[in-house]
Amino acid sequence: MPPGAEAAEAAIGSVVHIIQVSLTPVFLLSGIATLLNVFSTRLARVSDQVDAVSKLIDAADASDAALQSRRLTNLNRRLLALDFAVALSALGGASTCLTVLALFIGEAGGFATAHLLLLTFGIGIACALASIGAYTTEMLLASRHVRAEVEQGQQRALPE
Repeated sequence: MPPGAEAAEAAIGSVVHIIQVSLTPVFLLSGIATLLNVFSTRLARVSDQVDAVSKLIDAADASDAALQSRRLTNLNRRLLALDFAVALSALGGASTCLTVLALFIGEAGGFATAHLLLLTFGIGIACALASIGAYTTEMLLASRHVRAEVEQGQQRALPE
């Protein structure tokens, strides 16, 4: 073996290990990106519903306008839950990116770098979990509204 070959092989092995370890957070980042796509789709649907309800309010009588106003309040709650989910996912994604960066920069060997990795990856996971919780809240608000509309439709359909 030529002189210095062992050191070069060890250095390559170290770099390969760092790349392998840094791929793990990238899977979390991929999941977060998928969540953001789902949140975006839900946000578009809620936005379309807000537009439709707003048009109905303009042409509604007083009692129907009150009903549509309650629908807007429900849609606003859903928007707030989605905003929270998106913000948490974005923060989780940024934290995960910081984790990957710290792995490349610090080689994960020092005490300070280990704490930074624990903090950034932990924040990424916590934010991803919290964004799923916020999304669950939005979904529950949506299903509660749908159940209420079904119940109202059933009551209107009953003969008096």
